[in-house]
Amino acid sequence: MGMAAVRAYAVVGTTAVPVRVEAHVRPGLPGMTVVGLPGATVREARERVRSSAVSSGLPLPTRRITVNLSPADVRKESPGFDLPVALAVLGASGYLAGRALRRVGAVGELALDGGVRVVRGMLPVAEAARDDRIELLVVPVWGLPEVSCVEGVEAVGVASLAEAVGALRDGRTRERLQERGRRWMARLPRIDAEIRSGCDLADIAGHGRARRALEVAAAGGHHVLLAGPPGSGKTMLARRLPSIQPPLDEDEALEVTRVWSVAGLHRPEDGLVRRRPFRAPHHSASRAALIGGGPALRPGEVSLAHRGVLFLDELPEFARDTLEALRQPLEEDLVVISRGRGSVVMPAGFTLIAAMNPCPCRF
Repeated sequence: MGMAAVRAYAVVGTTAVPVRVEAHVRPGLPGMTVVGLPGATVREARERVRSSAVSSGLPLPTRRITVNLSPADVRKESPGFDLPVALAVLGASGYLAGRALRRVGAVGELALDGGVRVVRGMLPVAEAARDDRIELLVVPVWGLPEVSCVEGVEAVGVASLAEAVGALRDGRTRERLQERGRRWMARLPRIDAEIRSGCDLADIAGHGRARRALEVAAAGGHHVLLAGPPGSGKTMLARRLPSIQPPLDEDEALEVTRVWSVAGLHRPEDGLVRRRPFRAPHHSASRAALIGGGPALRPGEVSLAHRGVLFLDELPEFARDTLEALRQPLEEDLVVISRGRGSVVMPAGFTLIAAMNPCPCRF
C-alpha cells in the first residue's frame, strides 16, 4: 500500500489552476478509479495510463488504485492530466521514491506506446507552475519552446513515459534530457518579429481615402466601417491593415500566445506568436463563437483577435444579439463569460474593421 502526489494544471479560460493529483494503491479488486470531477477525457486516462505503463516496461500492480484530483470542485477536461496521473500512480506503486515527486509538476497526453504528446495551453500551464513555485516541470519535448518563454520555470522535455520516470529517478538523466532539449531548440528556425503575411497595404493602387482611414486607425487604434458596393475592395483593404500596425512587443506576444495556445490554434514548437492576429468570422457565426463560451469556456473570435484585427464582413447580416454582445469588448478590451459553474475573464482588445453594402440591394 502506498501514496504519491504530483502537481497538474487545469486550464480555465486563458489561465491555469493548480491541481494536486493524488494516487493511492491498496489491496483489493484490481482497477483504477479517478475522482475529483474529471471530464470524459480525464476518465479515459485510466486506459491510456495502463497501456502506456506496460509499453514502457512499468506495468501497474494488480491492486486497487484510486486517483484523486484536488480541488474537487474544478472541472478537469484536458488530456494533459495523463502524464501527472501516470507519475502519481507509478510513485504510489513503488517505481518512484516519494521525495522524487516533491514540488514536481507535469503535463502531457500519453500514447498507448508510451509516448508523450503535447496538449493545448502549455503557456498558461508554465505560468501557473512558476506562480506555484514548482521546482521541476515535466513537459512533452515539443512543448519546450512555448514553456521556455516563461522565465523562472525549470522544465525538462520528455518524449516518453520512460524518460519522465528516468528524469525523476536520476539527476544525470535529467541533465542529459535538458541538454538535449536546449540543443533541439537551438536548431529550430527563428521567426523574425517583423515577418508579415503576404498582404501589404503598399500593393493597393488608388483608394486614397480608404488607405488614409486605415493609416489613422493603425496609428490611433481606432475602428473603421467600410461601405461600398461589391467588388470595391473592402475586404482587400481590411486584410492589409495588420501590415501597417506596429509589431507585437514581448508582453503583447505573451498575451496573444496565451489565447491561441488555449484555443489549440498555435503550435508550441513555434514559441511566441509574433504576428498580429487577423480574424474574419462568417456572418452566420453564433454569439458563443464570436464572444466565447461552450462547455469548456473556450476563447471566441474577439479573444483570438486580441492585439490584432477583427473583420466583420457583411455587417448587417450578423444577428442582432451577436452584434450587441460586442459592446463590452469594444468598451473594456475584455469579455466576461458567466455560466452556471463560474465566470472567466478573457482579453479582447482588438481593432474592429466592418464592411457593408450601401443598401439591401447591394448597390
